[in-house]
Amino acid sequence: MTEPYRLHYAPDNASLVIRLALEELRQPYRALLVDRAARGQSSPAYLALNPVGLIPALETPDGPIFETGAILLWLADRHGALAPLPDAPDRGALLKWLFFLSNSLHPALRMTFYPDRYIGPGTAECTRLRRHMQGEIARHLDTLESAATDAPSLFSGAEPTVLSLYLAPMLRWMALYPEGETGWFSLARWPHLGDMAAALESRPSVAAAIRAEGLGPAPFTAPQPADPPEGSAL
Repeated sequence: MTEPYRLHYAPDNASLVIRLALEELRQPYRALLVDRAARGQSSPAYLALNPVGLIPALETPDGPIFETGAILLWLADRHGALAPLPDAPDRGALLKWLFFLSNSLHPALRMTFYPDRYIGPGTAECTRLRRHMQGEIARHLDTLESAATDAPSLFSGAEPTVLSLYLAPMLRWMALYPEGETGWFSLARWPHLGDMAAALESRPSVAAAIRAEGLGPAPFTAPQPADPPEGSAL
């Protein structure tokens, strides 16, 4: 490959997190659209990169990587930025919160967006699961607000880490999706996380993502549905 990295992405999907990281690291990469409308994530070619059929996948000189948290950690360690070094005192703190985002918060969002994939079709049952998981997400955000208060450098928007780059897009999605089902969420309830999101919006990495994916001028603090130049967010 001519670029060190090839990011397989769909607009306003989890690949946004990886785009932000690559931009922050100032690493050249090629973004390759995965056409969700045509179920491109289920094609044999894509499954060869990511056998679970989710977005993103990142092709690297060492082979393809999938899982958002794993890609973030690999990039941070490869380039010595966006995370404390392995022998740094706050490395353990970063890891526990990165795994919390990946293993607890992100799956909770998926359950609110796609409840039928977890419990099957059924309007009442899906509504109950969505409501329950929205309560769980709010509880997770309370936990993260406390963590950001205690360790602001790990959740910085002005000097981003893998945590802020992962969390800010999820805050965006909470405010937007599912359409008509977001009344539970107000970023003002979590002021430290709101400050992180606002500071991140001034970064060149976010400006690049806005242009590439049509995210609007304030994608994390006042999000609007994506209007991408190619592909679809849904």
